[in-house]
Amino acid sequence: MRTVLVTGLGGAGRTTVAAATALAAARGGRRTLLLSPEPGEALAAVLGLDAPPSAVPGEFAPGLWVARIDAAADFRTEFLAFQERAGAALELLGAAPLAGEELTELPGSEQFALLRAIARHTRGDTAPDLVVVDLPPLAETVALLALPGQLRRYLRRLLPAERQAARALRPVLAQLAGVPMPAQWLYDTAAGWDRDLAAVEELLAAPGTGLLLVAEPSPAATDALRAARPGLALHGLRVGTLVANRLLPAHSADPWLAGLTAEQNKCLDEWGEWEEWGEAHGLPHLGREPRGADDLARLPVPVPVSAAAALRPGPSAEGVEDRRAEDGILTWTIPLPGATKDRLGLVRRGRELVLTVGPFRRIVPLPSALRRCTVTGAALSDGLLTVRFTPDPGLWPERD
Repeated sequence: MRTVLVTGLGGAGRTTVAAATALAAARGGRRTLLLSPEPGEALAAVLGLDAPPSAVPGEFAPGLWVARIDAAADFRTEFLAFQERAGAALELLGAAPLAGEELTELPGSEQFALLRAIARHTRGDTAPDLVVVDLPPLAETVALLALPGQLRRYLRRLLPAERQAARALRPVLAQLAGVPMPAQWLYDTAAGWDRDLAAVEELLAAPGTGLLLVAEPSPAATDALRAARPGLALHGLRVGTLVANRLLPAHSADPWLAGLTAEQNKCLDEWGEWEEWGEAHGLPHLGREPRGADDLARLPVPVPVSAAAALRPGPSAEGVEDRRAEDGILTWTIPLPGATKDRLGLVRRGRELVLTVGPFRRIVPLPSALRRCTVTGAALSDGLLTVRFTPDPGLWPERD
């Protein structure tokens, strides 16, 4: 494995598990980098440092480097670079450039900074053997990991490739008009964004990238994970390892503690029934919040060796079944484990299908055969959504 993405429920200790995973890999002989967007003081507390880590990787232990993702600094750097590239267009519009000291990050800049950091530190010959990324809480992570695909779709819609073929004419048009053509830098910038986003998608879909999910067993955690299951499946995200954190002693003479242990075991039993997720791994409660390398080393975290890709292909033509001979329809089956009918939405829009499961939403392209059909119904059973399509006589060739 080359990249471990660590997420979890809020307060479950995902940063601690990410740090312990990185330390275990380094002690196993792998050059490891831990990336985290956590506030500097919080990350320093987990690592037992006197000062917060910086954005430049610093050695925390033999073979382990740590870097904190600074969203504000990343935003200033990217904005100033964009402003410089767009200088001619901004001058044409009469816009006054902004100085670095007057820039503060905008909402959403944290997500972009995190994606850029992941791509930057996992590329090239100088990349470490393993990068462990401390991601935000689970719901935010689902949105974050779906972001590259969504943004690439927006770019294709707003700046379709066929229009870019006209770029060769723009220098001529600029000479005739006597002014620079702003569209040139727009397309060039969009092409650069698309390349960067494609690189992140490629990383997520690589066999060496795994998703590790951290949760502390409790009824509330079970409810949250149950609600997240169909959202993860909708976006093609696979949990490679489920870490049950802060497990209490298996046997206790204290009735109160024994009751909590029984409650945890009940949660673990249900989690074990979710077959689409990978192996489960338990970590004991240390009786205190782990702080520093010694405490982190006491956590028997799973050593990352190999895993299926974190991002799987979305609903594809493989789920299409031609039943025209029997029923006059085609069906498309989409796995949505844990989904319920009352929280499911489905809308056909042109050549795409808009799927909504609770708070999660995804727009997926229809396989070519289904684009010539109309949606005539859908059914949800045992975690499988089956959408029925009827061929449009005006678009479907008649059969002999």
